[in-house]
Amino acid sequence: MPRYYGIYLDVKSRLGIVFGGDAHEGQRKVKYLLECGADVKLFSPEAEISDELRELGGSGKIEWIDRKYQPGDLAGAWVVIVADTSSQETNEAISREATEQNILLNVMDVTSLCTWIAPSLIQRNDVTVAVSTAGTSPALARRLRERMSDHASCQCLRWADMGPLLADVRVEQRSRALKVTPNQWAESITDQMLEIFESGETDTARAMLIEALENHDTANKG
Repeated sequence: MPRYYGIYLDVKSRLGIVFGGDAHEGQRKVKYLLECGADVKLFSPEAEISDELRELGGSGKIEWIDRKYQPGDLAGAWVVIVADTSSQETNEAISREATEQNILLNVMDVTSLCTWIAPSLIQRNDVTVAVSTAGTSPALARRLRERMSDHASCQCLRWADMGPLLADVRVEQRSRALKVTPNQWAESITDQMLEIFESGETDTARAMLIEALENHDTANKG
């Protein structure tokens, strides 16, 4: 049985706080929060912050506080990530404050203090695939991510390139009130359609999909 409930969080315009601004994990966490539209506050001493994060702070794209954690720093946060886990005392203090304020918390590689864990992510267009081992083997999650991202090893993400087309057709389906079940939607997206799309015949692939949905609609209403 899974130990964690898989979920995608909407952090747009919500405050995400990161503790630790090194050039590896801290920088990666800050940049991903920004990509997802969060308002980001970073706590990191001058001597430990990466050049890129320093520039983001200087330009006002993130709020940079030049120090480590102090009690009360989680005020207003919606989600908190501890990238600098060098002090167990600090980790536990942040965990207590997050628990008191009911704030989502991830302490990297300290699963016992987390209310959520970060999976390995594979992204292509609007498609995001998350791989998790419930915190038991980050190396395995990373290896799976690498293999799934390798086109020679895994062909399944080819479908992600059709994402914008499918989203556009979904809008049309709803505007026309075409009655199509989720299973029928999936059946309508065929290998032949993908091959036609990849050959550059986008309009033909779109027409094929709409025709398939119309046929399902006719059958369902009949």
